[in-house]
Amino acid sequence: MVLAQLGGSIARALQQMSNATIIDEKVLSECLNEISRALLQSDVQFKLVRDMQANIKRIVNLDDLAAGHNKRRIIQQAVFNELCKMLDPGKPSFTPKKGKTSVVMFVGLQGSGKTTTCTKYAYYHQKKGWKPALVCADTFRAGAFDQLKQNATKTKIPYYGSYMESDPVKIAVEGVETFKKENRDLIIVDTSGRHKQEAALFEEMRQVSEATKPDLIIFVMDSSIGQAAFDQAQAFKQSVAVGAVIITKMDGHAKGGGALSAVAATKSPVIFIGTGEHMEEFEVFDVKPFVSRLLGMGDWSGFMDKIHEVVPTDQQPELLQKLSEGSFTLRLMYEQFQNILKMGPIGQVFSMLPGFSAELMPKGHEKESQAKIKRYMTMMDSMTNAELDSTNPKLMNESRIMRIARGSGRSVRDVTEMLEEYKRLAKIWSKMKGLKIPKKGEMSALSRNMNAQQMSKVLPPQMLKQIGGMGGLQSLMKQMGSKDMGGMGGMFGRGDK
Repeated sequence: MVLAQLGGSIARALQQMSNATIIDEKVLSECLNEISRALLQSDVQFKLVRDMQANIKRIVNLDDLAAGHNKRRIIQQAVFNELCKMLDPGKPSFTPKKGKTSVVMFVGLQGSGKTTTCTKYAYYHQKKGWKPALVCADTFRAGAFDQLKQNATKTKIPYYGSYMESDPVKIAVEGVETFKKENRDLIIVDTSGRHKQEAALFEEMRQVSEATKPDLIIFVMDSSIGQAAFDQAQAFKQSVAVGAVIITKMDGHAKGGGALSAVAATKSPVIFIGTGEHMEEFEVFDVKPFVSRLLGMGDWSGFMDKIHEVVPTDQQPELLQKLSEGSFTLRLMYEQFQNILKMGPIGQVFSMLPGFSAELMPKGHEKESQAKIKRYMTMMDSMTNAELDSTNPKLMNESRIMRIARGSGRSVRDVTEMLEEYKRLAKIWSKMKGLKIPKKGEMSALSRNMNAQQMSKVLPPQMLKQIGGMGGLQSLMKQMGSKDMGGMGGMFGRGDK
């Protein structure tokens, strides 16, 4: 994901600053110049970058900071807050409620991925217990109904459309009425797009909107347009009452940062981002966890939500118990690999863990990592129960390694590599020991039950150093309840009480 490169560049700039013996104006300027360069390369508007830099310099006035202040932490906090401010356009005008019928209309230019996004949106809500349905009111593009029908069939979502009727308004009204009678609580209407903004497109959108009276209109936009997103978002908002935006194709375009910041500048709330072609490659866009993950700070609540989503309910207490105990066997690694493959794109999963994304998966190598995980699982299939359940590294001697290699059709080197990976993951897993794990819907319990000592075990050493060691962490956690610091709560908790 190209955005990971942006996050990596900003994180490296902060790291270089942290490595400096003394934080002075020169070090601060070099850090901010690196961050600005990274944002400009991601096509973020020059004025936004310049304003951000000026704001940070105003907040972090090194001359005014009394001795004893952790300058590194104050700078990090200022960068985090300014990035959040740059990307935060506010909340959507309407949020669907489960069990209560809502009509959501999708609009956008042709080629933005609108039809696929309709299905992803429906599928996301279906997994969370909604009863969605799809209506194809796109009569302009040949094959639009076929595409929607194919996507809907694959995800087992009911759909409505017509090969004969050419009036999109009539199809939209009939589809919405049909699904209201069937008590569907999320009726999604896909409308026509054009290759450019033109009067015919906006007129059709207005007619469908007036006829179906949607509770929410979502504008779907291709991230590759970068800063041009500002003009597009404004034009659509002036034509119909756009209440939210979904930005697609965020997996492969350097202009993604530009599109996000440009949309935010129009005060249009981004609610999801599309990060790939598959149905699961669709993320809720929540600014603070997003920026936290972008900077390698993780999103613990998001990771726990993912675990609750994919691990069978009856297995959750055992998994969470093992997670808090910190004991890690090859069998547990196998089970977690199974869960990670279910969670969706591996990069998304690991980016939710503070500081872990770079350790566990090289950026831009998601497919290779997925193949590697499957290869490791094949090798573990050739192991005995005693080997899978042992925590003794000495058990895996040369003869056992050779037997596993023969049984799995892999080389001795491959098996040795897998065992090294196990040792590395076991070390990371051990950092979780003693944590109180929240139940589903109780993510804030994690922060309430975690003290600085426990949090220091979870944070990678380089990050702990960045925030000023144990003293800096304790000071930071005490401030977590304050408004300006709240964004990092997903990473650090909300107080050491």
